[in-house]
Amino acid sequence: MIRFGTGGWRAVIGDGFTKKNIQLLAAAMCEKMEREGAADKGIVIGYDRRFLSKESMRWCGEAFAARGITASLINKSAPTPLIMFYVMRHQLPYGLMITASHNPAVYNGIKVFTAGGRDADKAVTDEIEEIAEGIDPDSVEEMDYGQALEAGLIREIYPVNEYLDDILDKINVKAIRGANLRVAVDPMFGVSEVPLQILLLTARCDVEMLHNGHDTLFGGRMPAPSAVTMRQLSTRVMDYRFDIGVATDGDADRLGVIDDTGRYLHANDILVLLYYYMLRYRGEKGDVVRNVATTHLLDRVAARFGQHCHEVPVGFKYVSAKMQETDALIGGESSGGLTVRGHICGKDGIYAAMLLVEMIAVTGRRLSAMYREICEECGEIRMEERSYHFSREKKAQLEETLFVRKQLPPMGTRHVNRVSYLDGVKLYFADGGWVIARFSGTEPLLRIFCEMSTARDAAEVCAQFEEFLGIAPDPQ
Repeated sequence: MIRFGTGGWRAVIGDGFTKKNIQLLAAAMCEKMEREGAADKGIVIGYDRRFLSKESMRWCGEAFAARGITASLINKSAPTPLIMFYVMRHQLPYGLMITASHNPAVYNGIKVFTAGGRDADKAVTDEIEEIAEGIDPDSVEEMDYGQALEAGLIREIYPVNEYLDDILDKINVKAIRGANLRVAVDPMFGVSEVPLQILLLTARCDVEMLHNGHDTLFGGRMPAPSAVTMRQLSTRVMDYRFDIGVATDGDADRLGVIDDTGRYLHANDILVLLYYYMLRYRGEKGDVVRNVATTHLLDRVAARFGQHCHEVPVGFKYVSAKMQETDALIGGESSGGLTVRGHICGKDGIYAAMLLVEMIAVTGRRLSAMYREICEECGEIRMEERSYHFSREKKAQLEETLFVRKQLPPMGTRHVNRVSYLDGVKLYFADGGWVIARFSGTEPLLRIFCEMSTARDAAEVCAQFEEFLGIAPDPQ
């Protein structure tokens, strides 16, 4: 069964993620392209460093070749943003990326991108699922890889230079070269190692890499930037006085940052810093787009400069669509992904990292000082995030309570201005705070996010939600 979540199709390797299902998805894509008259334009496919990723890309290519559709395969592990860039630059109808992004190592999956290099929206993924259901998996044909190469139905490419050159054209390389910055990088055994090293060395930064080999188990850690997974990077930044520490997730579309004091910067902080920098120091104009679980400090920064903040459901396809609709300057999510107007229409942790390095060079200020400046101008907000695993029975109970009966926890003296069911259930408080409970689209989790003026208040609201639902947070 092929079922897409907010970040593509993902499944446990050897369970749902099998050669048969991979080629079933490829066959569904072939049929979709044929229906649309787009088969003659071909498709590009890339892969990350996960177990079976390269083999899966080849299996997809063999299935496309069997239908006479040319598949351009990126013959070295590559970041997801490169696939999106290639689809956009070469005006392809679709692209595929073999990755499970930041999921645990036992997972793999496939992301689908549409014309312009955008994340496939729900209408597209629903159609792929429907087509796949009508195909007998045993009927899917494949063409021998060598024969497909010889026939030109499989092309092996490595377009990393045009992607990197595009980023260099968009950042202030001259300012970075004059700043003598020291940057520590943790690719988390993922695919950002080569691109980030090339970009930073080109800009004459002093670079040190951590966890930069090829390890399909990601060193036993989640390949996701967080305060826990980036502790070693934080220590490195403090001990050796780096200007910044950057980390990317497994497929390099998400970014984590350690500031000059060794503090982990949440994805919310990164979004706020970049939006503020682009408005105040670059002199650009434009709205900002965030999802329902991302900081409202962006709203305050936008208002400070006469701009507007747009709220969308979780899933970067919604962010990129709203950015296109409103010509927004920047858009992102609290999970660590962002993009900027004029770049690709999806998340790019590599480009975001280079923008932060540029920010330090251009302003001559450290990240910690920049963030204090923002809080002094716009006020400080504290967020609490909690995750909860559950049984199938418990999930049904939670869905019944929250989304069928629409029962809400008592909030004591806090006045609720309004309630939204745009994605999950979100309560907006009269004092500007908010709390949301929603099911993850990529993992079997319920997540609660709360943002209040103090950390104590945010934790208290989360606890009220937990007591009401009868759940306990996962251990950190």
